[in-house]
Amino acid sequence: MSAYPVHFSADYQEKRNRLTVFFRLILAIPLIVVLMVYGILAEIAIVIAWFAIVFTARYPAGLFEFVAGFTRALTRITGYAALMADDYPPFWGEPDDAYPVRLNFDGPLPEYSRVKTFFRLILAIPLLIIRYAFGIVLEIVAIGAWFVILFTGKLPRGLFDALAYSNSYIARADSYVFLLTESYPSLDEKDAVEQADGSLSAPGSTATLAAPVQEPLREPTDGGGAAAD
Repeated sequence: MSAYPVHFSADYQEKRNRLTVFFRLILAIPLIVVLMVYGILAEIAIVIAWFAIVFTARYPAGLFEFVAGFTRALTRITGYAALMADDYPPFWGEPDDAYPVRLNFDGPLPEYSRVKTFFRLILAIPLLIIRYAFGIVLEIVAIGAWFVILFTGKLPRGLFDALAYSNSYIARADSYVFLLTESYPSLDEKDAVEQADGSLSAPGSTATLAAPVQEPLREPTDGGGAAAD
């Protein structure tokens, strides 16, 4: 499991429902509407948390859980809209380990840096530029995946990995901007996508397959005939 305090995990599903994929953006409209309202409340919570940390060096637990819930919902809904999963996601941000796209947090730190929090938006400028780029990548790959699924009924693993990696970075970047972590997210694959078994998946990752074990050839018998298997 990654040492990064924000944990993104996703389950690969090859076979897809062409019908729900075709109408995916329409199906996502109710989720987006709820997410907009959720986002307004989360913005208020983040501003309050900013003041709380600057003055007390603490992130109130209730505010942390609320903002974490919004970030989790944003990540799941983004994953659904971008075709990472066919299952309809929950509207709100409660943890759901059964959903194919998951985002979990280590929890609030015992103490936060007032300086890092005060200058968070300035510190986040390079991060936001990279996040914007990943957003474009996510959209392009999702469009490609849409066409592939409609024609084949399947999502290739390579496209899924690209979607998961992009969504993972966006989620970790949002967590930093939302004050949920003080750790600057890296582009390293080991921080990208955590599978249920703790392994990682990201573009460029390869799986090592064990070669089949073969029986050693037996020497011919003294009579000159080959030994039978």
